[in-house]
Amino acid sequence: MNDGERLKLLRKELGMKQGDFAKEISTTQGHISDIENGRKNLSERTAKLICLKSWSGKLVNEDWLVSGVGDMFLKLEETDELANMVSDLLEEPDNELFIIIQEVMHTYRELKPESKELFKDICKSLINNIKKREG
Repeated sequence: MNDGERLKLLRKELGMKQGDFAKEISTTQGHISDIENGRKNLSERTAKLICLKSWSGKLVNEDWLVSGVGDMFLKLEETDELANMVSDLLEEPDNELFIIIQEVMHTYRELKPESKELFKDICKSLINNIKKREG
């Protein structure tokens, strides 16, 4: 599989059209089409742009994209993955989920210490219930 075929596989895995994918890395649909169809090679610059971007909390493995070595996405520690997801949310301030998270954080900050402890206890109970259902 060549780099153009891997680019197409990545784009399809992300569920994106060429134009939407191109916009995310500040290039054109035609440029993506040329790479995918072997008319142009994947440049180091384009590969870096793709691999530095967070795609719904995932980072593309540059070794995989350029040479086919390893997995499509990097394996991230849970905290790094969470940080990438938050970063994605911050790029979309009109996103309803972002607004809810922001309001929860503001409200938590305004709580009295005993109310914060109660909130933490509720969260622990929710997590335990989720684990029970999954287990």
